[in-house]
Amino acid sequence: MLDLLIEDANVLTMDPARPVASRIGVWRGRILGLDDDVAGLSARRTVRLGGATVLPGFVDAHTHMVWSGMSLGGTDITGLRDRGEVLEVLRRACAQAAPGDWVEVTGYDQRPIGGHLTRAELDAVADGRRLWLQHTSGHAGVVNSVVLDGIDLGPLGADVGYDDGEPNGLMLERAQIAVRRARLPYRVSELVGAIERAGRACLAQGITTCAEAGIGGGLIATPPVEVAAYQTARETGRLPVRMQLMVASDGLRELAAHADDGITRGIDLGLRTGFGDETLGIGALKLWLDGGIMARTAALTAPYVGSTDAGQLQEDPAALRQVILDGHTAGWQLAVHAIGDRALDLALDAIAEAQAKVPRPDARHRIEHCGLVRDDQLPRLAELGLTAVLQPEFLWDNGDDYSDVLGPDRAGWLYRGSALLDAGVAIASSSDRPVVAGAPLRAIQFMVERRSNTGRVVGPGEELTVAEALAAATIGAARACRREHLCGSVEPGKLADFTVLERNPLDVPPGELAGAGVRATVLGGEAVYGEL
Repeated sequence: MLDLLIEDANVLTMDPARPVASRIGVWRGRILGLDDDVAGLSARRTVRLGGATVLPGFVDAHTHMVWSGMSLGGTDITGLRDRGEVLEVLRRACAQAAPGDWVEVTGYDQRPIGGHLTRAELDAVADGRRLWLQHTSGHAGVVNSVVLDGIDLGPLGADVGYDDGEPNGLMLERAQIAVRRARLPYRVSELVGAIERAGRACLAQGITTCAEAGIGGGLIATPPVEVAAYQTARETGRLPVRMQLMVASDGLRELAAHADDGITRGIDLGLRTGFGDETLGIGALKLWLDGGIMARTAALTAPYVGSTDAGQLQEDPAALRQVILDGHTAGWQLAVHAIGDRALDLALDAIAEAQAKVPRPDARHRIEHCGLVRDDQLPRLAELGLTAVLQPEFLWDNGDDYSDVLGPDRAGWLYRGSALLDAGVAIASSSDRPVVAGAPLRAIQFMVERRSNTGRVVGPGEELTVAEALAAATIGAARACRREHLCGSVEPGKLADFTVLERNPLDVPPGELAGAGVRATVLGGEAVYGEL
């Protein structure tokens, strides 16, 4: 007997062999069959959807759940455009904190308020609290004097902002990592709360599986006990979505493994990509090669418009190359953050060298963001079998700014779509939440329209069809996470994870795709958001 029988549905399976269906049978949390496969079988529960559209649950291939959950539970200044209003919000937040406490603020963006806030401005409202504004890009922040006094600025070089020889509170890249390290540790209970908040937001968007893009270090540094927080969340019923955890590359250490095994660096016990189960497991090794366009730190081959600065790599290129070689040789899937085209050149060269030394035909390495891709880089991405893990919502929110700072000759290279597919490069859609709101339907609309939130076209000619965009958010994202055997399509044997939409995206005008509406999210055959 089936546990659940869904009937009278418009199922877009994302399986080319059987693209549509009207009936799904579920048993023990998995899909037993479709249509005639389950004809005549009885079920403990039968649901008729009245023609509503069912998709495989969306897969967000690149998220930051703890960071996102912290922003949902604290002071967030996203969308504020008046400098005085921002400072007043900060004043109130500091007044509510105990003396000496950290006041962490998310959603900071210098662009709409006329430039970065200064240490002096923060000191005036902080009342002695440690005040830290985290840039929405994750690549910068501003802090007040109390925070600066507790950090050794000497080794951080140009990543610290100065005015007249004095630090002004701006902390870029390595400097903002130093701020995060000064703030640590968080309690496991705080992390569990953040994971739960972020996970429930994902369910409301139809997302059933997420990949956490870097635990244990990196630019989004969190406590080394972060896996314990995920385990606790699962054990206590507070892990709303299935999770795959990428390990930050700076969490590796030298290992005394046998020379024949090629494992020179790793995490304790030799764990690597693939450990765990369908609910919680270890994914790729996350590496950061450069910064971001929003913070003007993505590594470009030519300067940003109106500047002599072309961004920066996170470390010496030789050191970054060695991590890629070591990770590949040790058997990891690599998730390489490369936004600028100069960073992408480094990634392509290092991965090609690694494959030449230790061939791995299905390594399934990924380029996270793949933000600026020249034409000559497209065939190399395809030849190396790399997946471009894109964040289409970036250009919905920031397409105008990105286009302006790159100029007309390069704006068409931003987060490309059809050019990648035409070159034979696999693509996956993701969010990088909380940098953006993270709604897959919004990302799908951008991929189809290529229009920012002001209506400006970004990358004309890079439009995808609705079917291609849906695939990027489902089976493409599942494949990027090496989970296509579990999710990403509605097929017998896979997890019964579904998104039920109010409208069929194949019939919705492109400009209305973001509003197609999530009616229900189903995990393992159980409605965990909305109702069936």
